[in-house]
Amino acid sequence: MCTGSLLLAKAGALAGKRATTHWATREVLAELGAEVATERVVFDGKVVTGAGVSAGIDMALSLAAELWGEDTAKMIQLMLEYDPQPPFDAGSPEKAGPALVATALER
Repeated sequence: MCTGSLLLAKAGALAGKRATTHWATREVLAELGAEVATERVVFDGKVVTGAGVSAGIDMALSLAAELWGEDTAKMIQLMLEYDPQPPFDAGSPEKAGPALVATALER
């Protein structure tokens, strides 16, 4: 689980800012004062947050594009051979469905 956003929120860096985190900790992020978003990557001013482990790669590529341009970000993606093709379409609670989400939370 990728929950770095919670550390930022706990430090007060996300107070009143839009931010994302792993779906299982969205409520905690809200309790810490952030405006919770469900996107994989969220930019709010100088703060960038990602929603999970693979979203961290998306966040890094988005940040590279912001800093050095889309062509550079695409080159980084190519060099990483980052070409996601998940075997299932269950990568978010909205897609996985309530039963699978409940099972994941139990574990």
